[in-house]
Amino acid sequence: MRLNDKTCRSFPPQAKPYKASDGNGLYLLIKPNGGKYWRMNYRIHGKYKTLAIGVYPDVSLKLARSKRDEARKKLANGMDPAHEKQKQKLIEQIQVDNSFEAIAREWLEKRVSHLSLKHRTRIQSVLENDLFPKLGRSPAKSLTAPELLLAIRSIEDRGSAYTAERTRQWCSQIFRYAIACGYLERDIARDLGGAIATHRSKNHAYLREKDLPDFLAKLSHYPGHTQTQIALKLTTLTFVRPQELCHARWSEFDLQESLWRIPAHRMKMRTEHIVPLSRQVKDLLAQLHQIHGEGDFLLPSYKNPAVPMHPDSLLRGLHRMGYKGKATAHGFRATASTILNENGFNRDVIERQLAHTERNRVRAAYNHAEYLPERRQLMQWWADHIDGLEGSHGVPGSSFSKQSLVTAAAGNRTGDEWLRP
Repeated sequence: MRLNDKTCRSFPPQAKPYKASDGNGLYLLIKPNGGKYWRMNYRIHGKYKTLAIGVYPDVSLKLARSKRDEARKKLANGMDPAHEKQKQKLIEQIQVDNSFEAIAREWLEKRVSHLSLKHRTRIQSVLENDLFPKLGRSPAKSLTAPELLLAIRSIEDRGSAYTAERTRQWCSQIFRYAIACGYLERDIARDLGGAIATHRSKNHAYLREKDLPDFLAKLSHYPGHTQTQIALKLTTLTFVRPQELCHARWSEFDLQESLWRIPAHRMKMRTEHIVPLSRQVKDLLAQLHQIHGEGDFLLPSYKNPAVPMHPDSLLRGLHRMGYKGKATAHGFRATASTILNENGFNRDVIERQLAHTERNRVRAAYNHAEYLPERRQLMQWWADHIDGLEGSHGVPGSSFSKQSLVTAAAGNRTGDEWLRP
């Protein structure tokens, strides 16, 4: 008996499953819970098998018959329809597993783990926000250079030329990883070289020596948080990168040796960096310890002491002082480098103190303490020079020292004992 839609809809559930045949092996299986499933019985190579076609009414009677007819054609050609269906599912799954997003996430997990959390987060954010919505589900093999270019151009069009070019480079790394794994045979991102507008990097705005007396005078009367004021002075005296300062922990400081050891994982070049501590810097550390020396971070967040102050706080502090567009926290590295070079210091000593480390990893492993005696002299000369420039503007040199090296801040501790070992 051939079925029709009316009879298919009307079959009631019974205590046990039962079948309603449509002919040529196709039947509707009605289960006790009311579910109705299209099945097809067939025989191949002397064995009886069943092919699942779909659920009624999602798969209509007409569509079920069409799928049955397709299966019968495969049988006529000696093909097992159930086996062919499983093979198609596998192909589709492989396409999903080899989608651009799947390969990119595998690359993120296995090839980017050595990067800093900030860098990894930035790459992942660009991929998830700009590329995955447009290209994520596409099989990587089917992606074309024009498709990738269109997605990256959307980043370029919003004025982020640098990020657009970096995204192209990250995509090239993803495709090269896929080639090595056997997923792909070609890096289409490489074909886009030159198609993205070249970004011209801007140097960080920095102060000249003639600007420092006025800056130091304003800093001595900073209207905001004392911690930000001290942080800006530390930036001036140590000329480390903003993130290196803001993420500093008390455990990194050795007052007996007068050294700050910044661990390799926090440095741009992934090599430990040593900062000799001048008397003025130790003075400022004492003040910070009196404010919040019981935590882990030298400069904790105002809102949550369990995390460090954000480096942007330094930039906002400079803006508050009227230096927006005129100076950045990172720019004090250029200020120090310029003045130190002009005053005859050994260029290699200056470069080492700026942590412009050797890119050769073997050599870098041995030279993090290179020129340490000369660097001690350099850092103390620099701090004294800053004091002199501050005093030249009518502000007493080392004005922060009025609260310095607090004695008996807790019990009878004196001198350097405020800093835990």
